[in-house]
Amino acid sequence: MPQQAKTDRTLFATTVGLAFFGLVMVYSASSVMAMQDPRYHSSIHFVLRQAFCLVPGMALMMFMKRISYSKLQTPAIAFATIGCSIMLLAIVYFVNHSRWLRLGPVNIQPAEVVKPAIVLFLAYFVSHRAQAINSRHTLWPAVMTVGLVIIGVGIPDFGTAVVLGATAAVVFFVAGLEWRYCGFLLGIAALVGAIFIASKPYRVARVVQWFDPEYKITARFDPNGRLKAYLRDSPVHDTNYQSIQSEIAVGAGGPAGLGLMQGKQKLLYLPEAHTDFIYAVICEEWGLLGSLGILFAFGLILWRGLRASMRAEDDFGKYLALGVTTMIVFQAFMNMTVVLAMAPTKGIPLPMISYGGNSLLITLMLMGMLMNVSENTA
Repeated sequence: MPQQAKTDRTLFATTVGLAFFGLVMVYSASSVMAMQDPRYHSSIHFVLRQAFCLVPGMALMMFMKRISYSKLQTPAIAFATIGCSIMLLAIVYFVNHSRWLRLGPVNIQPAEVVKPAIVLFLAYFVSHRAQAINSRHTLWPAVMTVGLVIIGVGIPDFGTAVVLGATAAVVFFVAGLEWRYCGFLLGIAALVGAIFIASKPYRVARVVQWFDPEYKITARFDPNGRLKAYLRDSPVHDTNYQSIQSEIAVGAGGPAGLGLMQGKQKLLYLPEAHTDFIYAVICEEWGLLGSLGILFAFGLILWRGLRASMRAEDDFGKYLALGVTTMIVFQAFMNMTVVLAMAPTKGIPLPMISYGGNSLLITLMLMGMLMNVSENTA
């Protein structure tokens, strides 16, 4: 059994620091919009909601940090969590027809709930079948289960599906999946991704505009959100608008930034400034130094996570740490690349910083699991 080590202060401090810095930035990015929106009439609306989720999130992180991660290594947990995730995705798709499951005052986003479920399933399955990972009797049941979850998530939320797919790919590769299977599965993933992109005209427009920003593609929507027609050189709706405003914010920050609360693009120019594009606000208000600071923080998580994975005394801990680290860091870097116009626009939150209660709770839960493995290494 692994021996209890002292607290991973680097990982703990980085996590807490990012979460509380996120509170500050949510207030900075949302205060003006919340004050002017007739639904809220309060500059602290979003930051209060974020703080309300931060408290139980920290408690959940400490709980997952203190219990022995070996207690999670049971088929009951692995298969029950993945089964419940599939059920939630089915309910949302066939009943709610949206990304959310509303239970009274509580809104649940199944795409976020899936994250710990798929990490636990992968860690359990691979640790028990690592010696036969290239056997068809092992590989295909796992791939079909994970693939079903990813497709279920990808229908309403393509960005999160990419994060889940990348996490599964890294875990399978490290577990020893042969190159021929890797190539085949990557081909299938690319085909499915292309189908998902082609299924939504606005996704096609974003990809085309990313490759050729000078070619202006616009779209007109009816009241139900269905695309009526592509229009060239029309002011109706520019699919590249968010990316342009984000680049303006990043460029305006300069080396040291304009100062906290002094950003201009969040003043109703940059859509989703407090959620998917909060990194642009950080770049504008904290400059190059602040943006590199965030990058460094996620670099620390990557370092400590990989260190925990390599030092874990059992396979379950190894793959649990690897899955959590890949999921959080890949999502963070994916968000940053979109904000910096290094990838087509896709809505995905910056972990622990963007506004979103479900995302914050689940991310802190995952970080608690990672700390647990890190603090129980040799």
